[in-house]
Amino acid sequence: MRRRPNQTKQPFYRINHQIRAREVRLLDNTGKQIGVVSIDEARKLAHEEELDLVEIAPMASPPVAKIIDYSKFLYQLKKKKQEEKKKAVTSETKQIRMGPFIGDHDLQIKVRHAKEFLEDGDKVKFIVRFRGREFTKKELGENVLKKVIEMLQEVAKVEREPHMEGRQMVMIVSRLK
Repeated sequence: MRRRPNQTKQPFYRINHQIRAREVRLLDNTGKQIGVVSIDEARKLAHEEELDLVEIAPMASPPVAKIIDYSKFLYQLKKKKQEEKKKAVTSETKQIRMGPFIGDHDLQIKVRHAKEFLEDGDKVKFIVRFRGREFTKKELGENVLKKVIEMLQEVAKVEREPHMEGRQMVMIVSRLK
């Protein structure tokens, strides 16, 4: 049996005859407060305006209901979520790998790439890999990462100091604010 992909779950709002409270704090379609009225009177007012009575705050005492067009209300909520999603800042962590015996020119190129990543708002994870007997020369890896710190000191700060993770030395830097 095939399943449908998960659709974005919308919050559940009780409308019209689904509202179980005896009285509600009523708002009209402009957002102006009408006051605390019985549920029957609220439904009657909504029916007169040919709109829906939507319970927007069920946990309040008494619950808050609004006279609005329900489909338009859901559409506006969807648009609001999309706007919030656009404004959310996502930062990735980019990786730059190198060896403990990297040349100066190669290191400058790696640092140039790191600066580009940092300008885009991403974090950069520098990894110095040790292969074979290189593992006994950990201080060479530390020296490489110290050079990187010196080259990036005007644009970046060290978020996580150099440390060993298995056979590699790792350091994370992020952009200065």
